[in-house]
Amino acid sequence: MNILLTILLAVQMISAIAMVGLILVQHGKGADMGAAFGSGGSGSLFGASGSANFLSRTTAVLATIFFVSTLALAYFGTARQAPSSGSVLENAAVQTPAPVLAAPAVAASGAAQIPAK
Repeated sequence: MNILLTILLAVQMISAIAMVGLILVQHGKGADMGAAFGSGGSGSLFGASGSANFLSRTTAVLATIFFVSTLALAYFGTARQAPSSGSVLENAAVQTPAPVLAAPAVAASGAAQIPAK
């Protein structure tokens, strides 16, 4: 079970990091206006309209993987066996006995503190 949780956590982290990278690479809605006036290059690695399709589809797939792994981690994280009876505090009190504390030493009165000659 621990191996499955480790794999799910790794998939979730990798998909989150890849999603952040893809979102940062994508153009905003206002980027096309700047490219029309010559301030930016209109061509890209995937073509003029191909980059939006490829990047947005890949982002959607990674978001789906991220949410599915998050739901699976939440399910497996709460699917542990509950104690047979009682609350969490009662079970903790039964399992760990309270430590026995020694009584504090009584301070001597003022007359006992005076050194004898």
